[in-house]
Amino acid sequence: MTSALPAPARPIAAPPAPVSAPARAHPGAVLAVIAAGALAAVGLWWADTPSVHGLGDWLTNAGRITGLLAGYGFVVLVALMARLPPLERGVGADRLARWHAMGGRYVVSLVVAHGLLITWGYAVSAHTGVLGQATTLLLSYPDVLAATVAALLLVGVGISSARAARRRLRYETWYFLHFYTYLAMALAFSHQFATGAEFMTNLGARVAWSALYVLVGAAILWYRFVTPVRQAFRHRLRVESVHAEAAGVVSVVVTGRHLAELRAEAGQFFRWRFLTRDLWWVSSPYSLSAPVGPDRMRITVKALGGHSAALATVKPGTRVVTEGPYGAMTPAARRRRKVLLVAGGVGITPIRALFEALPAGAGDLTLVYRASREADVVFREELERLAAARGARLWILTGTRAELGGDPLTLLNRHVPDIARHDVYLCGPRGMTEAVLDELHAARVPSRRIHHESFEF
Repeated sequence: MTSALPAPARPIAAPPAPVSAPARAHPGAVLAVIAAGALAAVGLWWADTPSVHGLGDWLTNAGRITGLLAGYGFVVLVALMARLPPLERGVGADRLARWHAMGGRYVVSLVVAHGLLITWGYAVSAHTGVLGQATTLLLSYPDVLAATVAALLLVGVGISSARAARRRLRYETWYFLHFYTYLAMALAFSHQFATGAEFMTNLGARVAWSALYVLVGAAILWYRFVTPVRQAFRHRLRVESVHAEAAGVVSVVVTGRHLAELRAEAGQFFRWRFLTRDLWWVSSPYSLSAPVGPDRMRITVKALGGHSAALATVKPGTRVVTEGPYGAMTPAARRRRKVLLVAGGVGITPIRALFEALPAGAGDLTLVYRASREADVVFREELERLAAARGARLWILTGTRAELGGDPLTLLNRHVPDIARHDVYLCGPRGMTEAVLDELHAARVPSRRIHHESFEF
């Protein structure tokens, strides 16, 4: 354990000019809107179905309901990942990713159930076999073949996102596989209007459903394609310098203009695209490791894959395109006077920025930083300067669990006896994050005062 050493304070970055507070969506309100939309989708079926008789009719209508919910869930999944600024700032990219993953499992299940129930219901009503009825549907009904291709694409994307598969895929491969979701969305849309009983004779339903898809498609186009291009021309970002922080860890300083307009906050991240021959084709998420200044930003990256490892070789002057900022683990999430920051490994990156940016009086701010080895500690001198200048407490815990007799982060209440009176910001590897969350809940820290990101997409 290392405590802060007194040293002359030195600012890491000049604060940007004040700007208006960005819009933030409340997670509860977002879930309420999603639930209301699902009820409205079921309402379409209810309004178009005066009665249900017989097994075939029950199966067919169950297929209609699952189809409507799948179509609605599909567009919600895409909207969650459209990088809408109010969602990203209010809900947070980490929570959105969890919602997206959980919702994806439901949507894939609904798509499969829809196909099976419709086929079975039609087969029962027509007194034919299920396989024969499936062939008839594929060959005779408009756009069913396209919808089947869409379903297979969606199932494939779902399989690639399963935790076991995700661990075996490079981030870049997983990233590009997800683009097939847009193709599946386009193929499924025409099927819904061609054979969906709720839309064939209901003009209002067709208009509302089309508007939903068009709005989400426009959001994708604007925020994922147009906005990065606009930002590139407006801010003219270039790499100023690249320097090593620790073994396999580098900081990249990027310069630009009008950076206050980005309204980036400590704790947030951008998606970065470095325009070199090997890196231009993919954008990767990296957190800010210091508050944004008037003309420069800094990210700090650990070599965990091909893209992150290649950043050590990026040359000064390289042009950069960004998307963001994203993330809700910001000073605005704070609710209490006292704040505890907990970082593990490269999770120190956003925590380092928060350590400088969070307003706090003497003794109100505590940082606990866990690293396996002394050589893995990043920003030691910066953290010690900041701690001394701000009257903050700093503990840097190094060593293996065997050397320390267990995980010291499971004893946080010994380091911070009044931990239940703190807001807690947490960032690190999944295993560490889960262990600390268990410790915080055992110490009766309310979930609303725990702000964390897992670094896993």
